[in-house]
Amino acid sequence: MSFPDILYCPGILSEGNKTYSQTCLKRVFNGRKVSHILPYNPPSVSEEDAEKFIENRKRISISGVQEKLSIILDKNKLRLTEEGEQGTHILKPVPRDLKKTDQVPANEHLTMQIARQVYGINTAENALIFFRNGEQAYITKRFDVKNDGARWGKEDFASLAGKTEENAGPNFKYEYSYQQAAMLILKYLPASSVELEKFFRLIVFNYLFSNGDAHLKNFSVLESPGGDYFLSPAYDLINTRIHVDDTDFALDGGLFEDNSRLVDFYEFARRLNISDSRRDKLLNPFCKKQEFVETLIRRSYLNEQTKRAYLLHHQTRRNRLNS
Repeated sequence: MSFPDILYCPGILSEGNKTYSQTCLKRVFNGRKVSHILPYNPPSVSEEDAEKFIENRKRISISGVQEKLSIILDKNKLRLTEEGEQGTHILKPVPRDLKKTDQVPANEHLTMQIARQVYGINTAENALIFFRNGEQAYITKRFDVKNDGARWGKEDFASLAGKTEENAGPNFKYEYSYQQAAMLILKYLPASSVELEKFFRLIVFNYLFSNGDAHLKNFSVLESPGGDYFLSPAYDLINTRIHVDDTDFALDGGLFEDNSRLVDFYEFARRLNISDSRRDKLLNPFCKKQEFVETLIRRSYLNEQTKRAYLLHHQTRRNRLNS
């Protein structure tokens, strides 16, 4: 595998950078001068590194199908955590058993950057990073770890709903509606009106960018310094249509459980008690063509074929949103 040309910051996709920009280093790596190349080869290439990854996976306690590895920022170097260490970042290499698996890291990175840079959605800090042989991986900074290594309280929506595989079966994280998920915000978060609007925008974004992986475990609430809870930064945003033939919404109940096939964000906003004027203001940026979306797609580290597919999926959804 050849190493890709670095023409844009692999973090924020800004022009004129052959490695991470200063803005990216500040956001993702606490301002430390970190290389965009990991000191490892992917496990499929190096048996020695594969053994390190296998040992690391035994220690990380983050759910999900995609492989996740615990990484620590040690001075200005990134490395796998060792026993007893608290990781500061999560590394997601190329997964298995999907179409276009080699495009997954760049897809997630691009989608997260669009969410933040174009639509102002609060996201987990993230970047694209490369193994020694040039293979891509996605890296994200843990938002539940304090500077001293202690952890902020964090609960995903499956936990808030009291749903586990043991009590609700193997599809427990999908058997819900987004309206029901919104009611969890109303129940548990003190500033619920503000958080419901954030949730509404995130669901619209997921629809607009074909994220069919927005299940209950991919939404969380996070403890604040004052001890109450708020909607955590968004994470695991990805255009799943590139890799699987999925439905419009990850949750079986869709936007509201009494009509799972209906895509009606006006009705969804009404059920979340969002006023018509606020609804229109929240929806407007998603309905308009955003030139910077196309700029970021062009700058991304997707291959040319996948860039075209990504843009086509987005344009199709935007047309449907406006119909």
